[in-house]
Amino acid sequence: MKSREVKDGIERAPHRALFHATGVRKSDFKKPFIGIVSSFTDLIPGHIGMRDLERFVEKGVHSAGGYPFIFCVPGICDGIAMGHKGMSYSLPSRELIADIIESVTLAHSLDGLVMITNCDKITPGMLMAAARLDVPSIVLTAGPMITGRLEKKKLSLVRDTFEGVGRCKSGEISLGKLGELEMEACPGPGSCQGLYTANTMACLTEAMGMSLSGCATGLAGLSKKRRIALDSGERIVKLIKDKITPRKILNINAFRNAIIVDLALGGSTNTTLHLPAIAYEAGVNLKLEEFDKLSKKIPHITLLEPAGNHYMEDLEYAGGIPAVLHTLKDKLYDNITVSGRSIKAIAKSAKVYDRDVIRPLSKAYHTEGGLAVLKGTLAPDGAVVKQGAVVESMLKFKGKAKVFDSEEEAIKAITGQKIKAGDVVVIRYEGPRGGPGMREMLLPTAALIGIGLGDKVALVTDGRFSGGTRGPCIGHISPEAASGGPIAAVKNGDIISIDIPNRKIDLLISKGELKKRLSKIKHPKAKITEGYLARYASFVQSANTGAIVKKI
Repeated sequence: MKSREVKDGIERAPHRALFHATGVRKSDFKKPFIGIVSSFTDLIPGHIGMRDLERFVEKGVHSAGGYPFIFCVPGICDGIAMGHKGMSYSLPSRELIADIIESVTLAHSLDGLVMITNCDKITPGMLMAAARLDVPSIVLTAGPMITGRLEKKKLSLVRDTFEGVGRCKSGEISLGKLGELEMEACPGPGSCQGLYTANTMACLTEAMGMSLSGCATGLAGLSKKRRIALDSGERIVKLIKDKITPRKILNINAFRNAIIVDLALGGSTNTTLHLPAIAYEAGVNLKLEEFDKLSKKIPHITLLEPAGNHYMEDLEYAGGIPAVLHTLKDKLYDNITVSGRSIKAIAKSAKVYDRDVIRPLSKAYHTEGGLAVLKGTLAPDGAVVKQGAVVESMLKFKGKAKVFDSEEEAIKAITGQKIKAGDVVVIRYEGPRGGPGMREMLLPTAALIGIGLGDKVALVTDGRFSGGTRGPCIGHISPEAASGGPIAAVKNGDIISIDIPNRKIDLLISKGELKKRLSKIKHPKAKITEGYLARYASFVQSANTGAIVKKI
């Protein structure tokens, strides 16, 4: 056990004295020391129920013969951070979380980790730490929130508040109605109700084999989640005894399975940042192109909000991720999981309880997966779109560029009715370096939908989109503007061509003109010049790499 470094031998008397001060008994030094990494906070709905889950993980660890220690990492709620400076900290917090877990785990020589997580950047940050440290680890996602209710209608955060703002400004609903929606849309604990980034990453964590079966869709606050928490606590002790570490699970097959499930579900575009970043820490070379390669082979079999009218609770009652794996069983790569069962064994034994929610492959919503990677003169290194949430009429689109050097400028133009049908809204200098932090663009996309332009206007950015985004919104344009990418050369009135079926996105100017413009560009001053974000901007890589911070 790694913990022997801090508890065995004469020289470790001071160390043992400090552990005794925490309540550890002499007999407990024979047990594996388990870190319960909790991201509990009162600030995030998806995390407010974690104190309860911590107790049940502790019970599981104790019952299996381990000794648990809780320590915490920070979390950011993307919904609350949206649309202001706070969103710049969301993606960079992923690296902070990984670094904190590394620091605490190695400083205290812990033998294993149970990671309690839920929301957007916390889950990938924890998985990055697990892959980096390669000590036995298991992930417990805290579960989706149930839908709200108003006048017999199901409500969700994105449709009924973010998009509700645009509907209110356009006069479709009253201010009083918006007030009712905001009170009822989010009824309690859990990650937001649709297939946004938090729930997508929970599903992919289970598909990779890093959490127990049923964990991803098990609803927050219900007894099933408590039982999974207890089982996770017991299971980590077994993983330590069997020397099953994350890198034995997180191989190329695990990542391919995650992408397959992602594409079949029609998950968030943010997975094209997080899976490569986790793979990088695991020593696995996962290229952005792998998403598109698999997308052409994997049908889109669910239509969850925001793309459709089903919610995470519907997926749970349809059988959850095991049922999705069952549907995809002939397309999966077999691999071990933290449960001790192989992914194909889990898939084979699962059942689908609702074929309206999880369609068979023969009746898929789309023959291709939910995500597509585009390349062209505007994005030589790639860009990403959630094609499963784009209406057919907008899969091919040409329009005149309306260019903005920040999200705030774009929102002002959208809400000021300066955007017209046929425009391509270009938001640049919002990438990993230029943002800095690659802010999520849910406000402008929701505003466009709210004012009725969701199927008449395209939006292109070197920033990123929320998992709640729908419509022809192309993000992760690489290279980004701050790194001299072609998006920095776009001018108002330029024609941009988007061809999702053929995976193309082009700025329709000559090569000579593009080269001339790029040679004369004067980039705006850095938006942030001190503190964590300034340091982050100095080291972060392009979006097509997963916005990784490279190892020295």
